[in-house]
Amino acid sequence: MSDWLEATFALLRPRALAALTRLFRDIDMAEEAFADACLKALTVWPKDGAPRDPLAWLLTTARNSGLDHVRKSQRRAAILSRHIEEFQPMPAETPDPDEMRDDVLRLLFICCHPELDRRDQIAIALRVVLGLSMEEIARGFLVKPKTMEQRITRAKKKISLSPVAFETPSPAERGARLGEVSLMVYLMFSEGWSTSAGPKQIKLTLCEEAIRLARLLAALFPAMGEQAALLALLLFQHARRHARIDRGGKLVALDDQDRGLWNRADIAEATGLLQKAKRTGHHGVYIVQAAIAATHAQAASVGDTDWASIESHYAALYALQPTPVVRLNQIAAQAKLYGAHHALKAMEPLAQDLSSYRWFHAMRGGLLQETGDHRSAITAFETVMTLGPTALERVAITEKIAISHKNLRNV
Repeated sequence: MSDWLEATFALLRPRALAALTRLFRDIDMAEEAFADACLKALTVWPKDGAPRDPLAWLLTTARNSGLDHVRKSQRRAAILSRHIEEFQPMPAETPDPDEMRDDVLRLLFICCHPELDRRDQIAIALRVVLGLSMEEIARGFLVKPKTMEQRITRAKKKISLSPVAFETPSPAERGARLGEVSLMVYLMFSEGWSTSAGPKQIKLTLCEEAIRLARLLAALFPAMGEQAALLALLLFQHARRHARIDRGGKLVALDDQDRGLWNRADIAEATGLLQKAKRTGHHGVYIVQAAIAATHAQAASVGDTDWASIESHYAALYALQPTPVVRLNQIAAQAKLYGAHHALKAMEPLAQDLSSYRWFHAMRGGLLQETGDHRSAITAFETVMTLGPTALERVAITEKIAISHKNLRNV
């Protein structure tokens, strides 16, 4: 598959799946119809050229494919009688982008059905909305792909058996599911900002889609400080997009980024949103994370960064969300304050819980390099290479390994 086709399918997947799920009221059928449309596009587009509107083409083709499946299935009578008016031939017109985005948000609310536990909500959203592979999702949950496949299959079945799963949630239901949907939007941005796999490190279109959804949530719940804070957090991160990869295509660590490339308009908007969030009196995880991002954004240089403030923010975040990953980030801030030896000692209790988390080993390798223990640093970096780094991460880790080898030879 060409890079252009792969990128196009990935970009259009959330909106297409959302629209098809609304139509068929069946997540599996929507996924199958979209896959059929993509397969047909692989044959038609290279020969005839790409359509003027790829999304409209895929939706028309997927709808026709889905209808073929419906007519051949035992469920055709019930579904056709319920949606006979919707199943008219689809005009080749450009879909309304705002309607499509609302559909994506609606699909996220469906994935966050209250009968599913949070892990299943996250897993099914990553699979259905973002199209991540079972291997990628399983790696994030630290389980085997087969286990993850079974979990997602059960979650889809539970949704399909619910008579109201595909109805538009009421305002009360939206409020009840808001925390889970906000998390899905955050994870969507995170996947765009640092992809799970593949040659690209950043998928800007996915980040931008997450920001649009965050804006919709902020508009739907204007009195909720966490929604304004979530949008602020994403904008603070997104502001650094042009500094994150250099002209040679290599990853640039936060400490080494050219801050002149950071988008000041995004930072100004995010700062205003964070101030608004704080005025609501709410105190949640996104407000704390946005405050951390703001501290980085407001520092003119690495040397000017208020690491004590960042460390205290992470301590507050850990009180709200006591996970090993949050604790690891707090230790990273402590490394700036108290040094590498202190941080390495503080990381020891996390070793078992984060044994399959590549950033644990990458951070440990960097700290070991600082202390001069290059042999152990090489071991840590080699562990990272076994845990599915992206192509650009692999290049960066390979360079770090080479530096430690060079230092060992010079001893």
